[in-house]
Amino acid sequence: MSVAGGAPKAVARANDLACDAFQIFVKSPNQWRNKPRSEEEAQSFRQARDASGMPVIAHSGYLINLASPKEEVLAKSRASLGDELERCHALGVPGLVLHPGSATGRTREEGLDAVARSLDAVFAEHPSVRTKVLLENTAGQGNTLGLSVDELDRIVQGVAEPDRLEICLDSCHAFVAGYDLRDAGGLDRLLDELDAGPGRARLSAWHLNDAQQGLGSFRDRHANIGEGELGRAFFARLVHDERFDDLPMILETPLGDDGEGHARDLATLRGL
Repeated sequence: MSVAGGAPKAVARANDLACDAFQIFVKSPNQWRNKPRSEEEAQSFRQARDASGMPVIAHSGYLINLASPKEEVLAKSRASLGDELERCHALGVPGLVLHPGSATGRTREEGLDAVARSLDAVFAEHPSVRTKVLLENTAGQGNTLGLSVDELDRIVQGVAEPDRLEICLDSCHAFVAGYDLRDAGGLDRLLDELDAGPGRARLSAWHLNDAQQGLGSFRDRHANIGEGELGRAFFARLVHDERFDDLPMILETPLGDDGEGHARDLATLRGL
């Protein structure tokens, strides 16, 4: 949901769309810095969100790379993540979804260790922030880290404060990274990896996106629900799975030329 015009507008927009949960950016995702929000705006958002009863999470900016070998980019990434956590804390947003980063110029193991060290540095700088970081699995395109549950687990195991980390699973990313969720047992195999690694209790949100590209393609291209390579059967199983009844499920699907893509996808999911 857009926060244009002020963060409380996102709650109104989510209400207008009859959402059950929603996601926001707490600052522009394509800029390192934004002007701070007023306490009045933050209080209005908290009141509107509480009145709506909808869970909310935030998504971090796209420039952040906690594994960057470039000192300037790494410093900006850490500062930006810390700023976004403080903004979430002020708004009462409990979780901030984060793509771990890219291991350009490093091995994947070195990259994962660098992410853990960056998270340690950010957490140490912001000890009182209650907002959790939700590590998101990625499509694995290029040198992108986090394409498997094992890579997410290595980050969790590598930080000094693992209780400040949770997991957000993206259905499109999992599929194009090699998890065949079209199969009835595919989801169970993914959850088995969670159980054996970071723990299923850390799973706190889903991103529900179909995939434009095929299994194992490592291409991060979202499709509308039922119109991609995943298909409706997977989403039908997911929305009927009682294990996820209490988790927010967020659409990041194309809006389409008419801007109604999310409304259509909500109707599709509820129809399933």
